[in-house]
Amino acid sequence: MDLDALLRARLATLDPTRVELRDDGDLHRGHPGAAGGAGHFSLLIVSHRFAGLGRLARHRAVMDRVGDLIPHPLHALAVKAYAPEESIPS
Repeated sequence: MDLDALLRARLATLDPTRVELRDDGDLHRGHPGAAGGAGHFSLLIVSHRFAGLGRLARHRAVMDRVGDLIPHPLHALAVKAYAPEESIPS
């Protein structure tokens, strides 16, 4: 399973209504963390499970599902997590 598919499978347990996962690896060429093939990703995730939670709690919910993948095969994950009723910046 590739890293993108693995991340999406793990995040599915949050019942997201939207998941946008972007591989930012090209932006990090030459970075020490990327040298061993570890990935850099940006994540936009929307889930009803984030309603009423602060930003830190949302990030913890995401990292509880994927944190064991750091530092390899995942080196970095930039997270933007929203509840469905919130406006999402473009």
